[in-house]
Amino acid sequence: MKNCLDFTIAIPTYNGEHRLPELLERLRNQLDTENIAWEIIVVDNNSTDNTAQVIQTYQKNWQCPYPLKYYFEAKQGAAYARKKAVAEAQGVLIGFLDDDNYPVSNWVAAAYNFAQKHPKAGAFGSQIHPDWEVEPPENFQRIAPFLAITERGDLPLLYEAKKKLLPPSAGLVVRRQAWLDSVPNQPILTGRVTGNMLTSEDLEMLSYIQKMGWEIWYNPDMEIDHKIPNTRLQRDYLIPFFRGIGLSRYVTRMVNIQPWYKPVVLLAYMLNDLRKMGLHIVKYRTKLQTDLVAACEMELFISSFVSPFYLWKNGYLTINNKYTKE
Repeated sequence: MKNCLDFTIAIPTYNGEHRLPELLERLRNQLDTENIAWEIIVVDNNSTDNTAQVIQTYQKNWQCPYPLKYYFEAKQGAAYARKKAVAEAQGVLIGFLDDDNYPVSNWVAAAYNFAQKHPKAGAFGSQIHPDWEVEPPENFQRIAPFLAITERGDLPLLYEAKKKLLPPSAGLVVRRQAWLDSVPNQPILTGRVTGNMLTSEDLEMLSYIQKMGWEIWYNPDMEIDHKIPNTRLQRDYLIPFFRGIGLSRYVTRMVNIQPWYKPVVLLAYMLNDLRKMGLHIVKYRTKLQTDLVAACEMELFISSFVSPFYLWKNGYLTINNKYTKE
C-alpha cells in the first residue's frame, strides 16, 4: 500500500559504484529521525558497473530501522529513473538525491519539518554548495547555478511562476500526490543519455506541478554538498551541456503558457534571444574562443533560439504529445 511512510529518499544513479558509499553513509547517520517513518530506495538506471553489487553489500549489513531498497530501471534517462522512484515509493514525500549529492546530518529532518509547515508546497529544493575538485575560473559564478548550485540565502524563498525560476532536481523534495496529479505519464524531456544532451527534465516536471497550483519553495535548512569533478569544468563537457539546456528551453518556457498565447510568447522569447546574442558578440567577440564562460553563455543563447525548430524536427513536439494538446 502506497503512502504508508512519511518520507522516501530516492537515489537515481548511473554507474555510481564509487559515489554511492559516501551518500549511503551520510543517510545512515541522519539525526532526529526517530519520529519519521522513512525509507531509502536506489534506482539503478541501467548501470554497467558494480552499482548493484555495492547496494547488495550494504543491504546485507544494513541495521537501520529504515529499509534500503534497490530497483532497476532499464530505460535510460533521469526522467525514467525518477518515474520509477515515484512508482515504488511508499512515502508521502519523496526526496531526490543524486549520487554525488551529500546531505548534512539533519537533511531528512529539515525536509520533513518543512513539509509540515508548508502543506501547499508541492516541491521544495535544497541549499546546494559546490565541492569543487579543482577551483573554477573566477567568472564561473555566472554559470554555476546551471550545475545545480543553489545558494539563495538563509531564509525560505517561494518561487513565483512569473519569475521563471525553479530549483534543480538535486536535493529536491516532492509530494508524491503533487507529482501524480500534475506530471504527464510521458514527459517530453527525459534527461541526458548517450548521444543526446537534452536536459531540463526536472524543470519540465516542476513546471507542471507549479501549473497545477502547488507552491515551489527553497528551503535553506536542507543543505547539500555537491561534488563537482574536474571533468565538468572542461570545454568538451560544458559546451554540449549548455547546448542541451538551450535546446530544451522551448518545453520549459511554454508549459505554463495558454495555447492561444504561445505564438506571441515564442516570438518574444526569440527576439530576446537574438538581442542577447547580439550584445554578447559585441561584448565578447574577441574572447569567445578563449573565455569558456562566455562561450557557454553564447551556446545557451543560440540553442535557446533554435530550440522549437530542433524539437519539432526531431519529433519531440508531435500532435499526439500531451504537451501540444493543452
